[in-house]
Amino acid sequence: MDNSTAGPLHAYLAGTGRDGQGRLAADVLGYPDERLEEVHDYIQWLFPLPTRSGAQPEAPVLTQVEIEAIRADRSAQDTLKRAAERMLRFYQDAHWWLTSYDHNHLRITRIIHSLRILTGPEEAQRFHRIILDLNGGAGSPVNARSLEYWSDAAGA
Repeated sequence: MDNSTAGPLHAYLAGTGRDGQGRLAADVLGYPDERLEEVHDYIQWLFPLPTRSGAQPEAPVLTQVEIEAIRADRSAQDTLKRAAERMLRFYQDAHWWLTSYDHNHLRITRIIHSLRILTGPEEAQRFHRIILDLNGGAGSPVNARSLEYWSDAAGA
């Protein structure tokens, strides 16, 4: 972490810090879809939350200081937008998550919630709408509880 960042998550999203595995955000954003599916410890860094991850309890937790710094940092905002677009491409291209239950449903909840906190409700609701359209286009296979979590995360 450099001296101009508020913490490890801010440094990571600003492009100057590395995650717990030594990766830059740009490295993860360059992963092919198969790698995004196989690796389970990047999502907490790309889309941090102020609560501990049950899946990756060693991942850092977003602080209020970092929330404010990330909101004010153009580089961090750019990374978040690129990360949201990359994950949307992943969900558009990879259809295995379009089932009743899948671990990607938890990821989607995290992404929407993190976007709402760090970029604002518009980005979160946009991501949510696109995910709902993908679900609808597949015959609405996603379970009602996941849909409710997504809606709550979006503030809808």
